Amino acid sequence: MPLTLTEDQQMIRDSAEGFFRDEAPVSQHRQLRDTKDPTGFSRDTWGKMAEMGFAGVLVPEAHGGADMGHVAAGIIMEAMGKNLSAAPMLSTAVLGASALKHGTPEQQAKYLPLIAAGAHLLALAADEAARHKPAHIACTAAPSGNGFKLNGVKPFVLDGHVADTLIVAARTSGDVGDTAGITLFLVNPQADGVKIDRRSMVDSRNAARITLHDVQVDGADVLGTVGEGHAILEKMLDAGRACLSAEMLGVSGEAFARTVDYLKQREQFGQKIGSFQALQHRAAHLFCEIELARSATLKALQALDEGSDRAPMYVSLAKAKAGDVAILATNEGVQMHGGIGMTDEYDIGFYMKRARAAQETFGDSSFHSDRLARTLGY
Repeated sequence: MPLTLTEDQQMIRDSAEGFFRDEAPVSQHRQLRDTKDPTGFSRDTWGKMAEMGFAGVLVPEAHGGADMGHVAAGIIMEAMGKNLSAAPMLSTAVLGASALKHGTPEQQAKYLPLIAAGAHLLALAADEAARHKPAHIACTAAPSGNGFKLNGVKPFVLDGHVADTLIVAARTSGDVGDTAGITLFLVNPQADGVKIDRRSMVDSRNAARITLHDVQVDGADVLGTVGEGHAILEKMLDAGRACLSAEMLGVSGEAFARTVDYLKQREQFGQKIGSFQALQHRAAHLFCEIELARSATLKALQALDEGSDRAPMYVSLAKAKAGDVAILATNEGVQMHGGIGMTDEYDIGFYMKRARAAQETFGDSSFHSDRLARTLGY
């Protein structure tokens, strides 16, 4: 498939870029940070995103969604990256909707229409290690009555403090590190034994530390098959990783655009600094790197839509490349702005912080380089 957008996808891109530029610009991000907003995003904006069909981008039409596919989800996330727009798009519309595609008909009928309407938020409670290790699950699910009792700690749950439902990865058998024996559960965060502590990250986004103590869940709360949750978890994560790559692409592109604009305006030694060949070379190199990341990201999103067996490989390639480029783009942006780039007055620093956090989420470039190598048999 050509690495270009279709006419429909170009229309989605234009619509998304216009929406986030008007409804959730960088100034909104600054306001949410300065006011220490307890939610961490604008619920009014999220409602408007649902009206635009963004919340239901991966929800089947039969359940009230737009079902536009992963490429469309990536386009939306890229537009969010350009504007540093905060919303539960990744946790709910991407990860949550992807997970529930593997749920029972009853689970899908209950949750998917609410996701599409922007009326229900989900959060994935999987990571337990200091770095991303999907199989490192120590949280236990012991048989109890007609269900299970959950015990464990999830130190990094994106949007966990506002979730209406948690998707918890727990171990029903096997040892920590085994892919077999992991089961996914739909958990009410208001249930007895659930403790949620909000955490604010360096990019002013939100996560939570969630402690589970003898949390009772029913058999009907199991997502997928008992002991076989790792396969669903990886599919969820790949959707999230690809969309995060698209968001980082937006961060990189906007950091580059702002830097080039500054080079055209700033004068030094009586001339525009953009005329200095050394800075021109750095800008040209950065442009090429962003385009490489763009191709890798689009290929990953297309592979997910096609259901390709090679999708995990393309996703890791995209996440590794987009992460490295986002770090490069924001570093270069701050450096070429000079000392003023380090001040809070200029927004370029926000892009650097978001790049750092997004690059670490669901596996950094080292994790995905290793995963890619293992996939290729090295």
